[in-house]
Amino acid sequence: MPRILSQSDVADFRERLCVAATRMFDAKGPEGFTMRELAAELGVSAMTPYRYFKDKEDILAAVRARAFNRFADALEGALAQVEQNDDAIYSAYVSFAFGEPAAYKLMFDLTQPDESHYPDLVRANARARATMTEYVRLMIDAGKFVGDAELIGHVFWAVLHGTIVLKLAGKLTPEYDFKRISDEASRVVSDAYRPKRA
Repeated sequence: MPRILSQSDVADFRERLCVAATRMFDAKGPEGFTMRELAAELGVSAMTPYRYFKDKEDILAAVRARAFNRFADALEGALAQVEQNDDAIYSAYVSFAFGEPAAYKLMFDLTQPDESHYPDLVRANARARATMTEYVRLMIDAGKFVGDAELIGHVFWAVLHGTIVLKLAGKLTPEYDFKRISDEASRVVSDAYRPKRA
């Protein structure tokens, strides 16, 4: 008689599967491996992943949702430090991107045709995006920025993401390295939204 799995057993296996899938998606792309190969990587029968996920798209959505939630956890933790350290969000963002580059790429380099079919992914994505806007709202409330918090949050996100992607792709040079470019970009964007002195 098969062993009855507890909720903890199920959660542990789903997490193990998502970790393995993250590596495989990163190395081979969404079309580069089969569910059978994923099962072999985990040392389970070919049908076992289907007990936990409908198909590979379902796994990709779960992998991305988990990544967005870890990302949001890091950013939300940094929000509590913003009053003492304006750079807390920047540091948390960069640490996540470079600490988990495979997850970061899956979050932003891939889209799924019907993301609305994956409510956990939609919620996790929105949660991460909202954190950038909340950072700007805190800066506005503190009198350090003026303007539309949603717009400014997206501008900061676009600039930082672009610099990170260039770094991950190996396109930055030693002379114009990540720190130099991101510091300059942050200075320029921050200056644009600071209150104008009379």
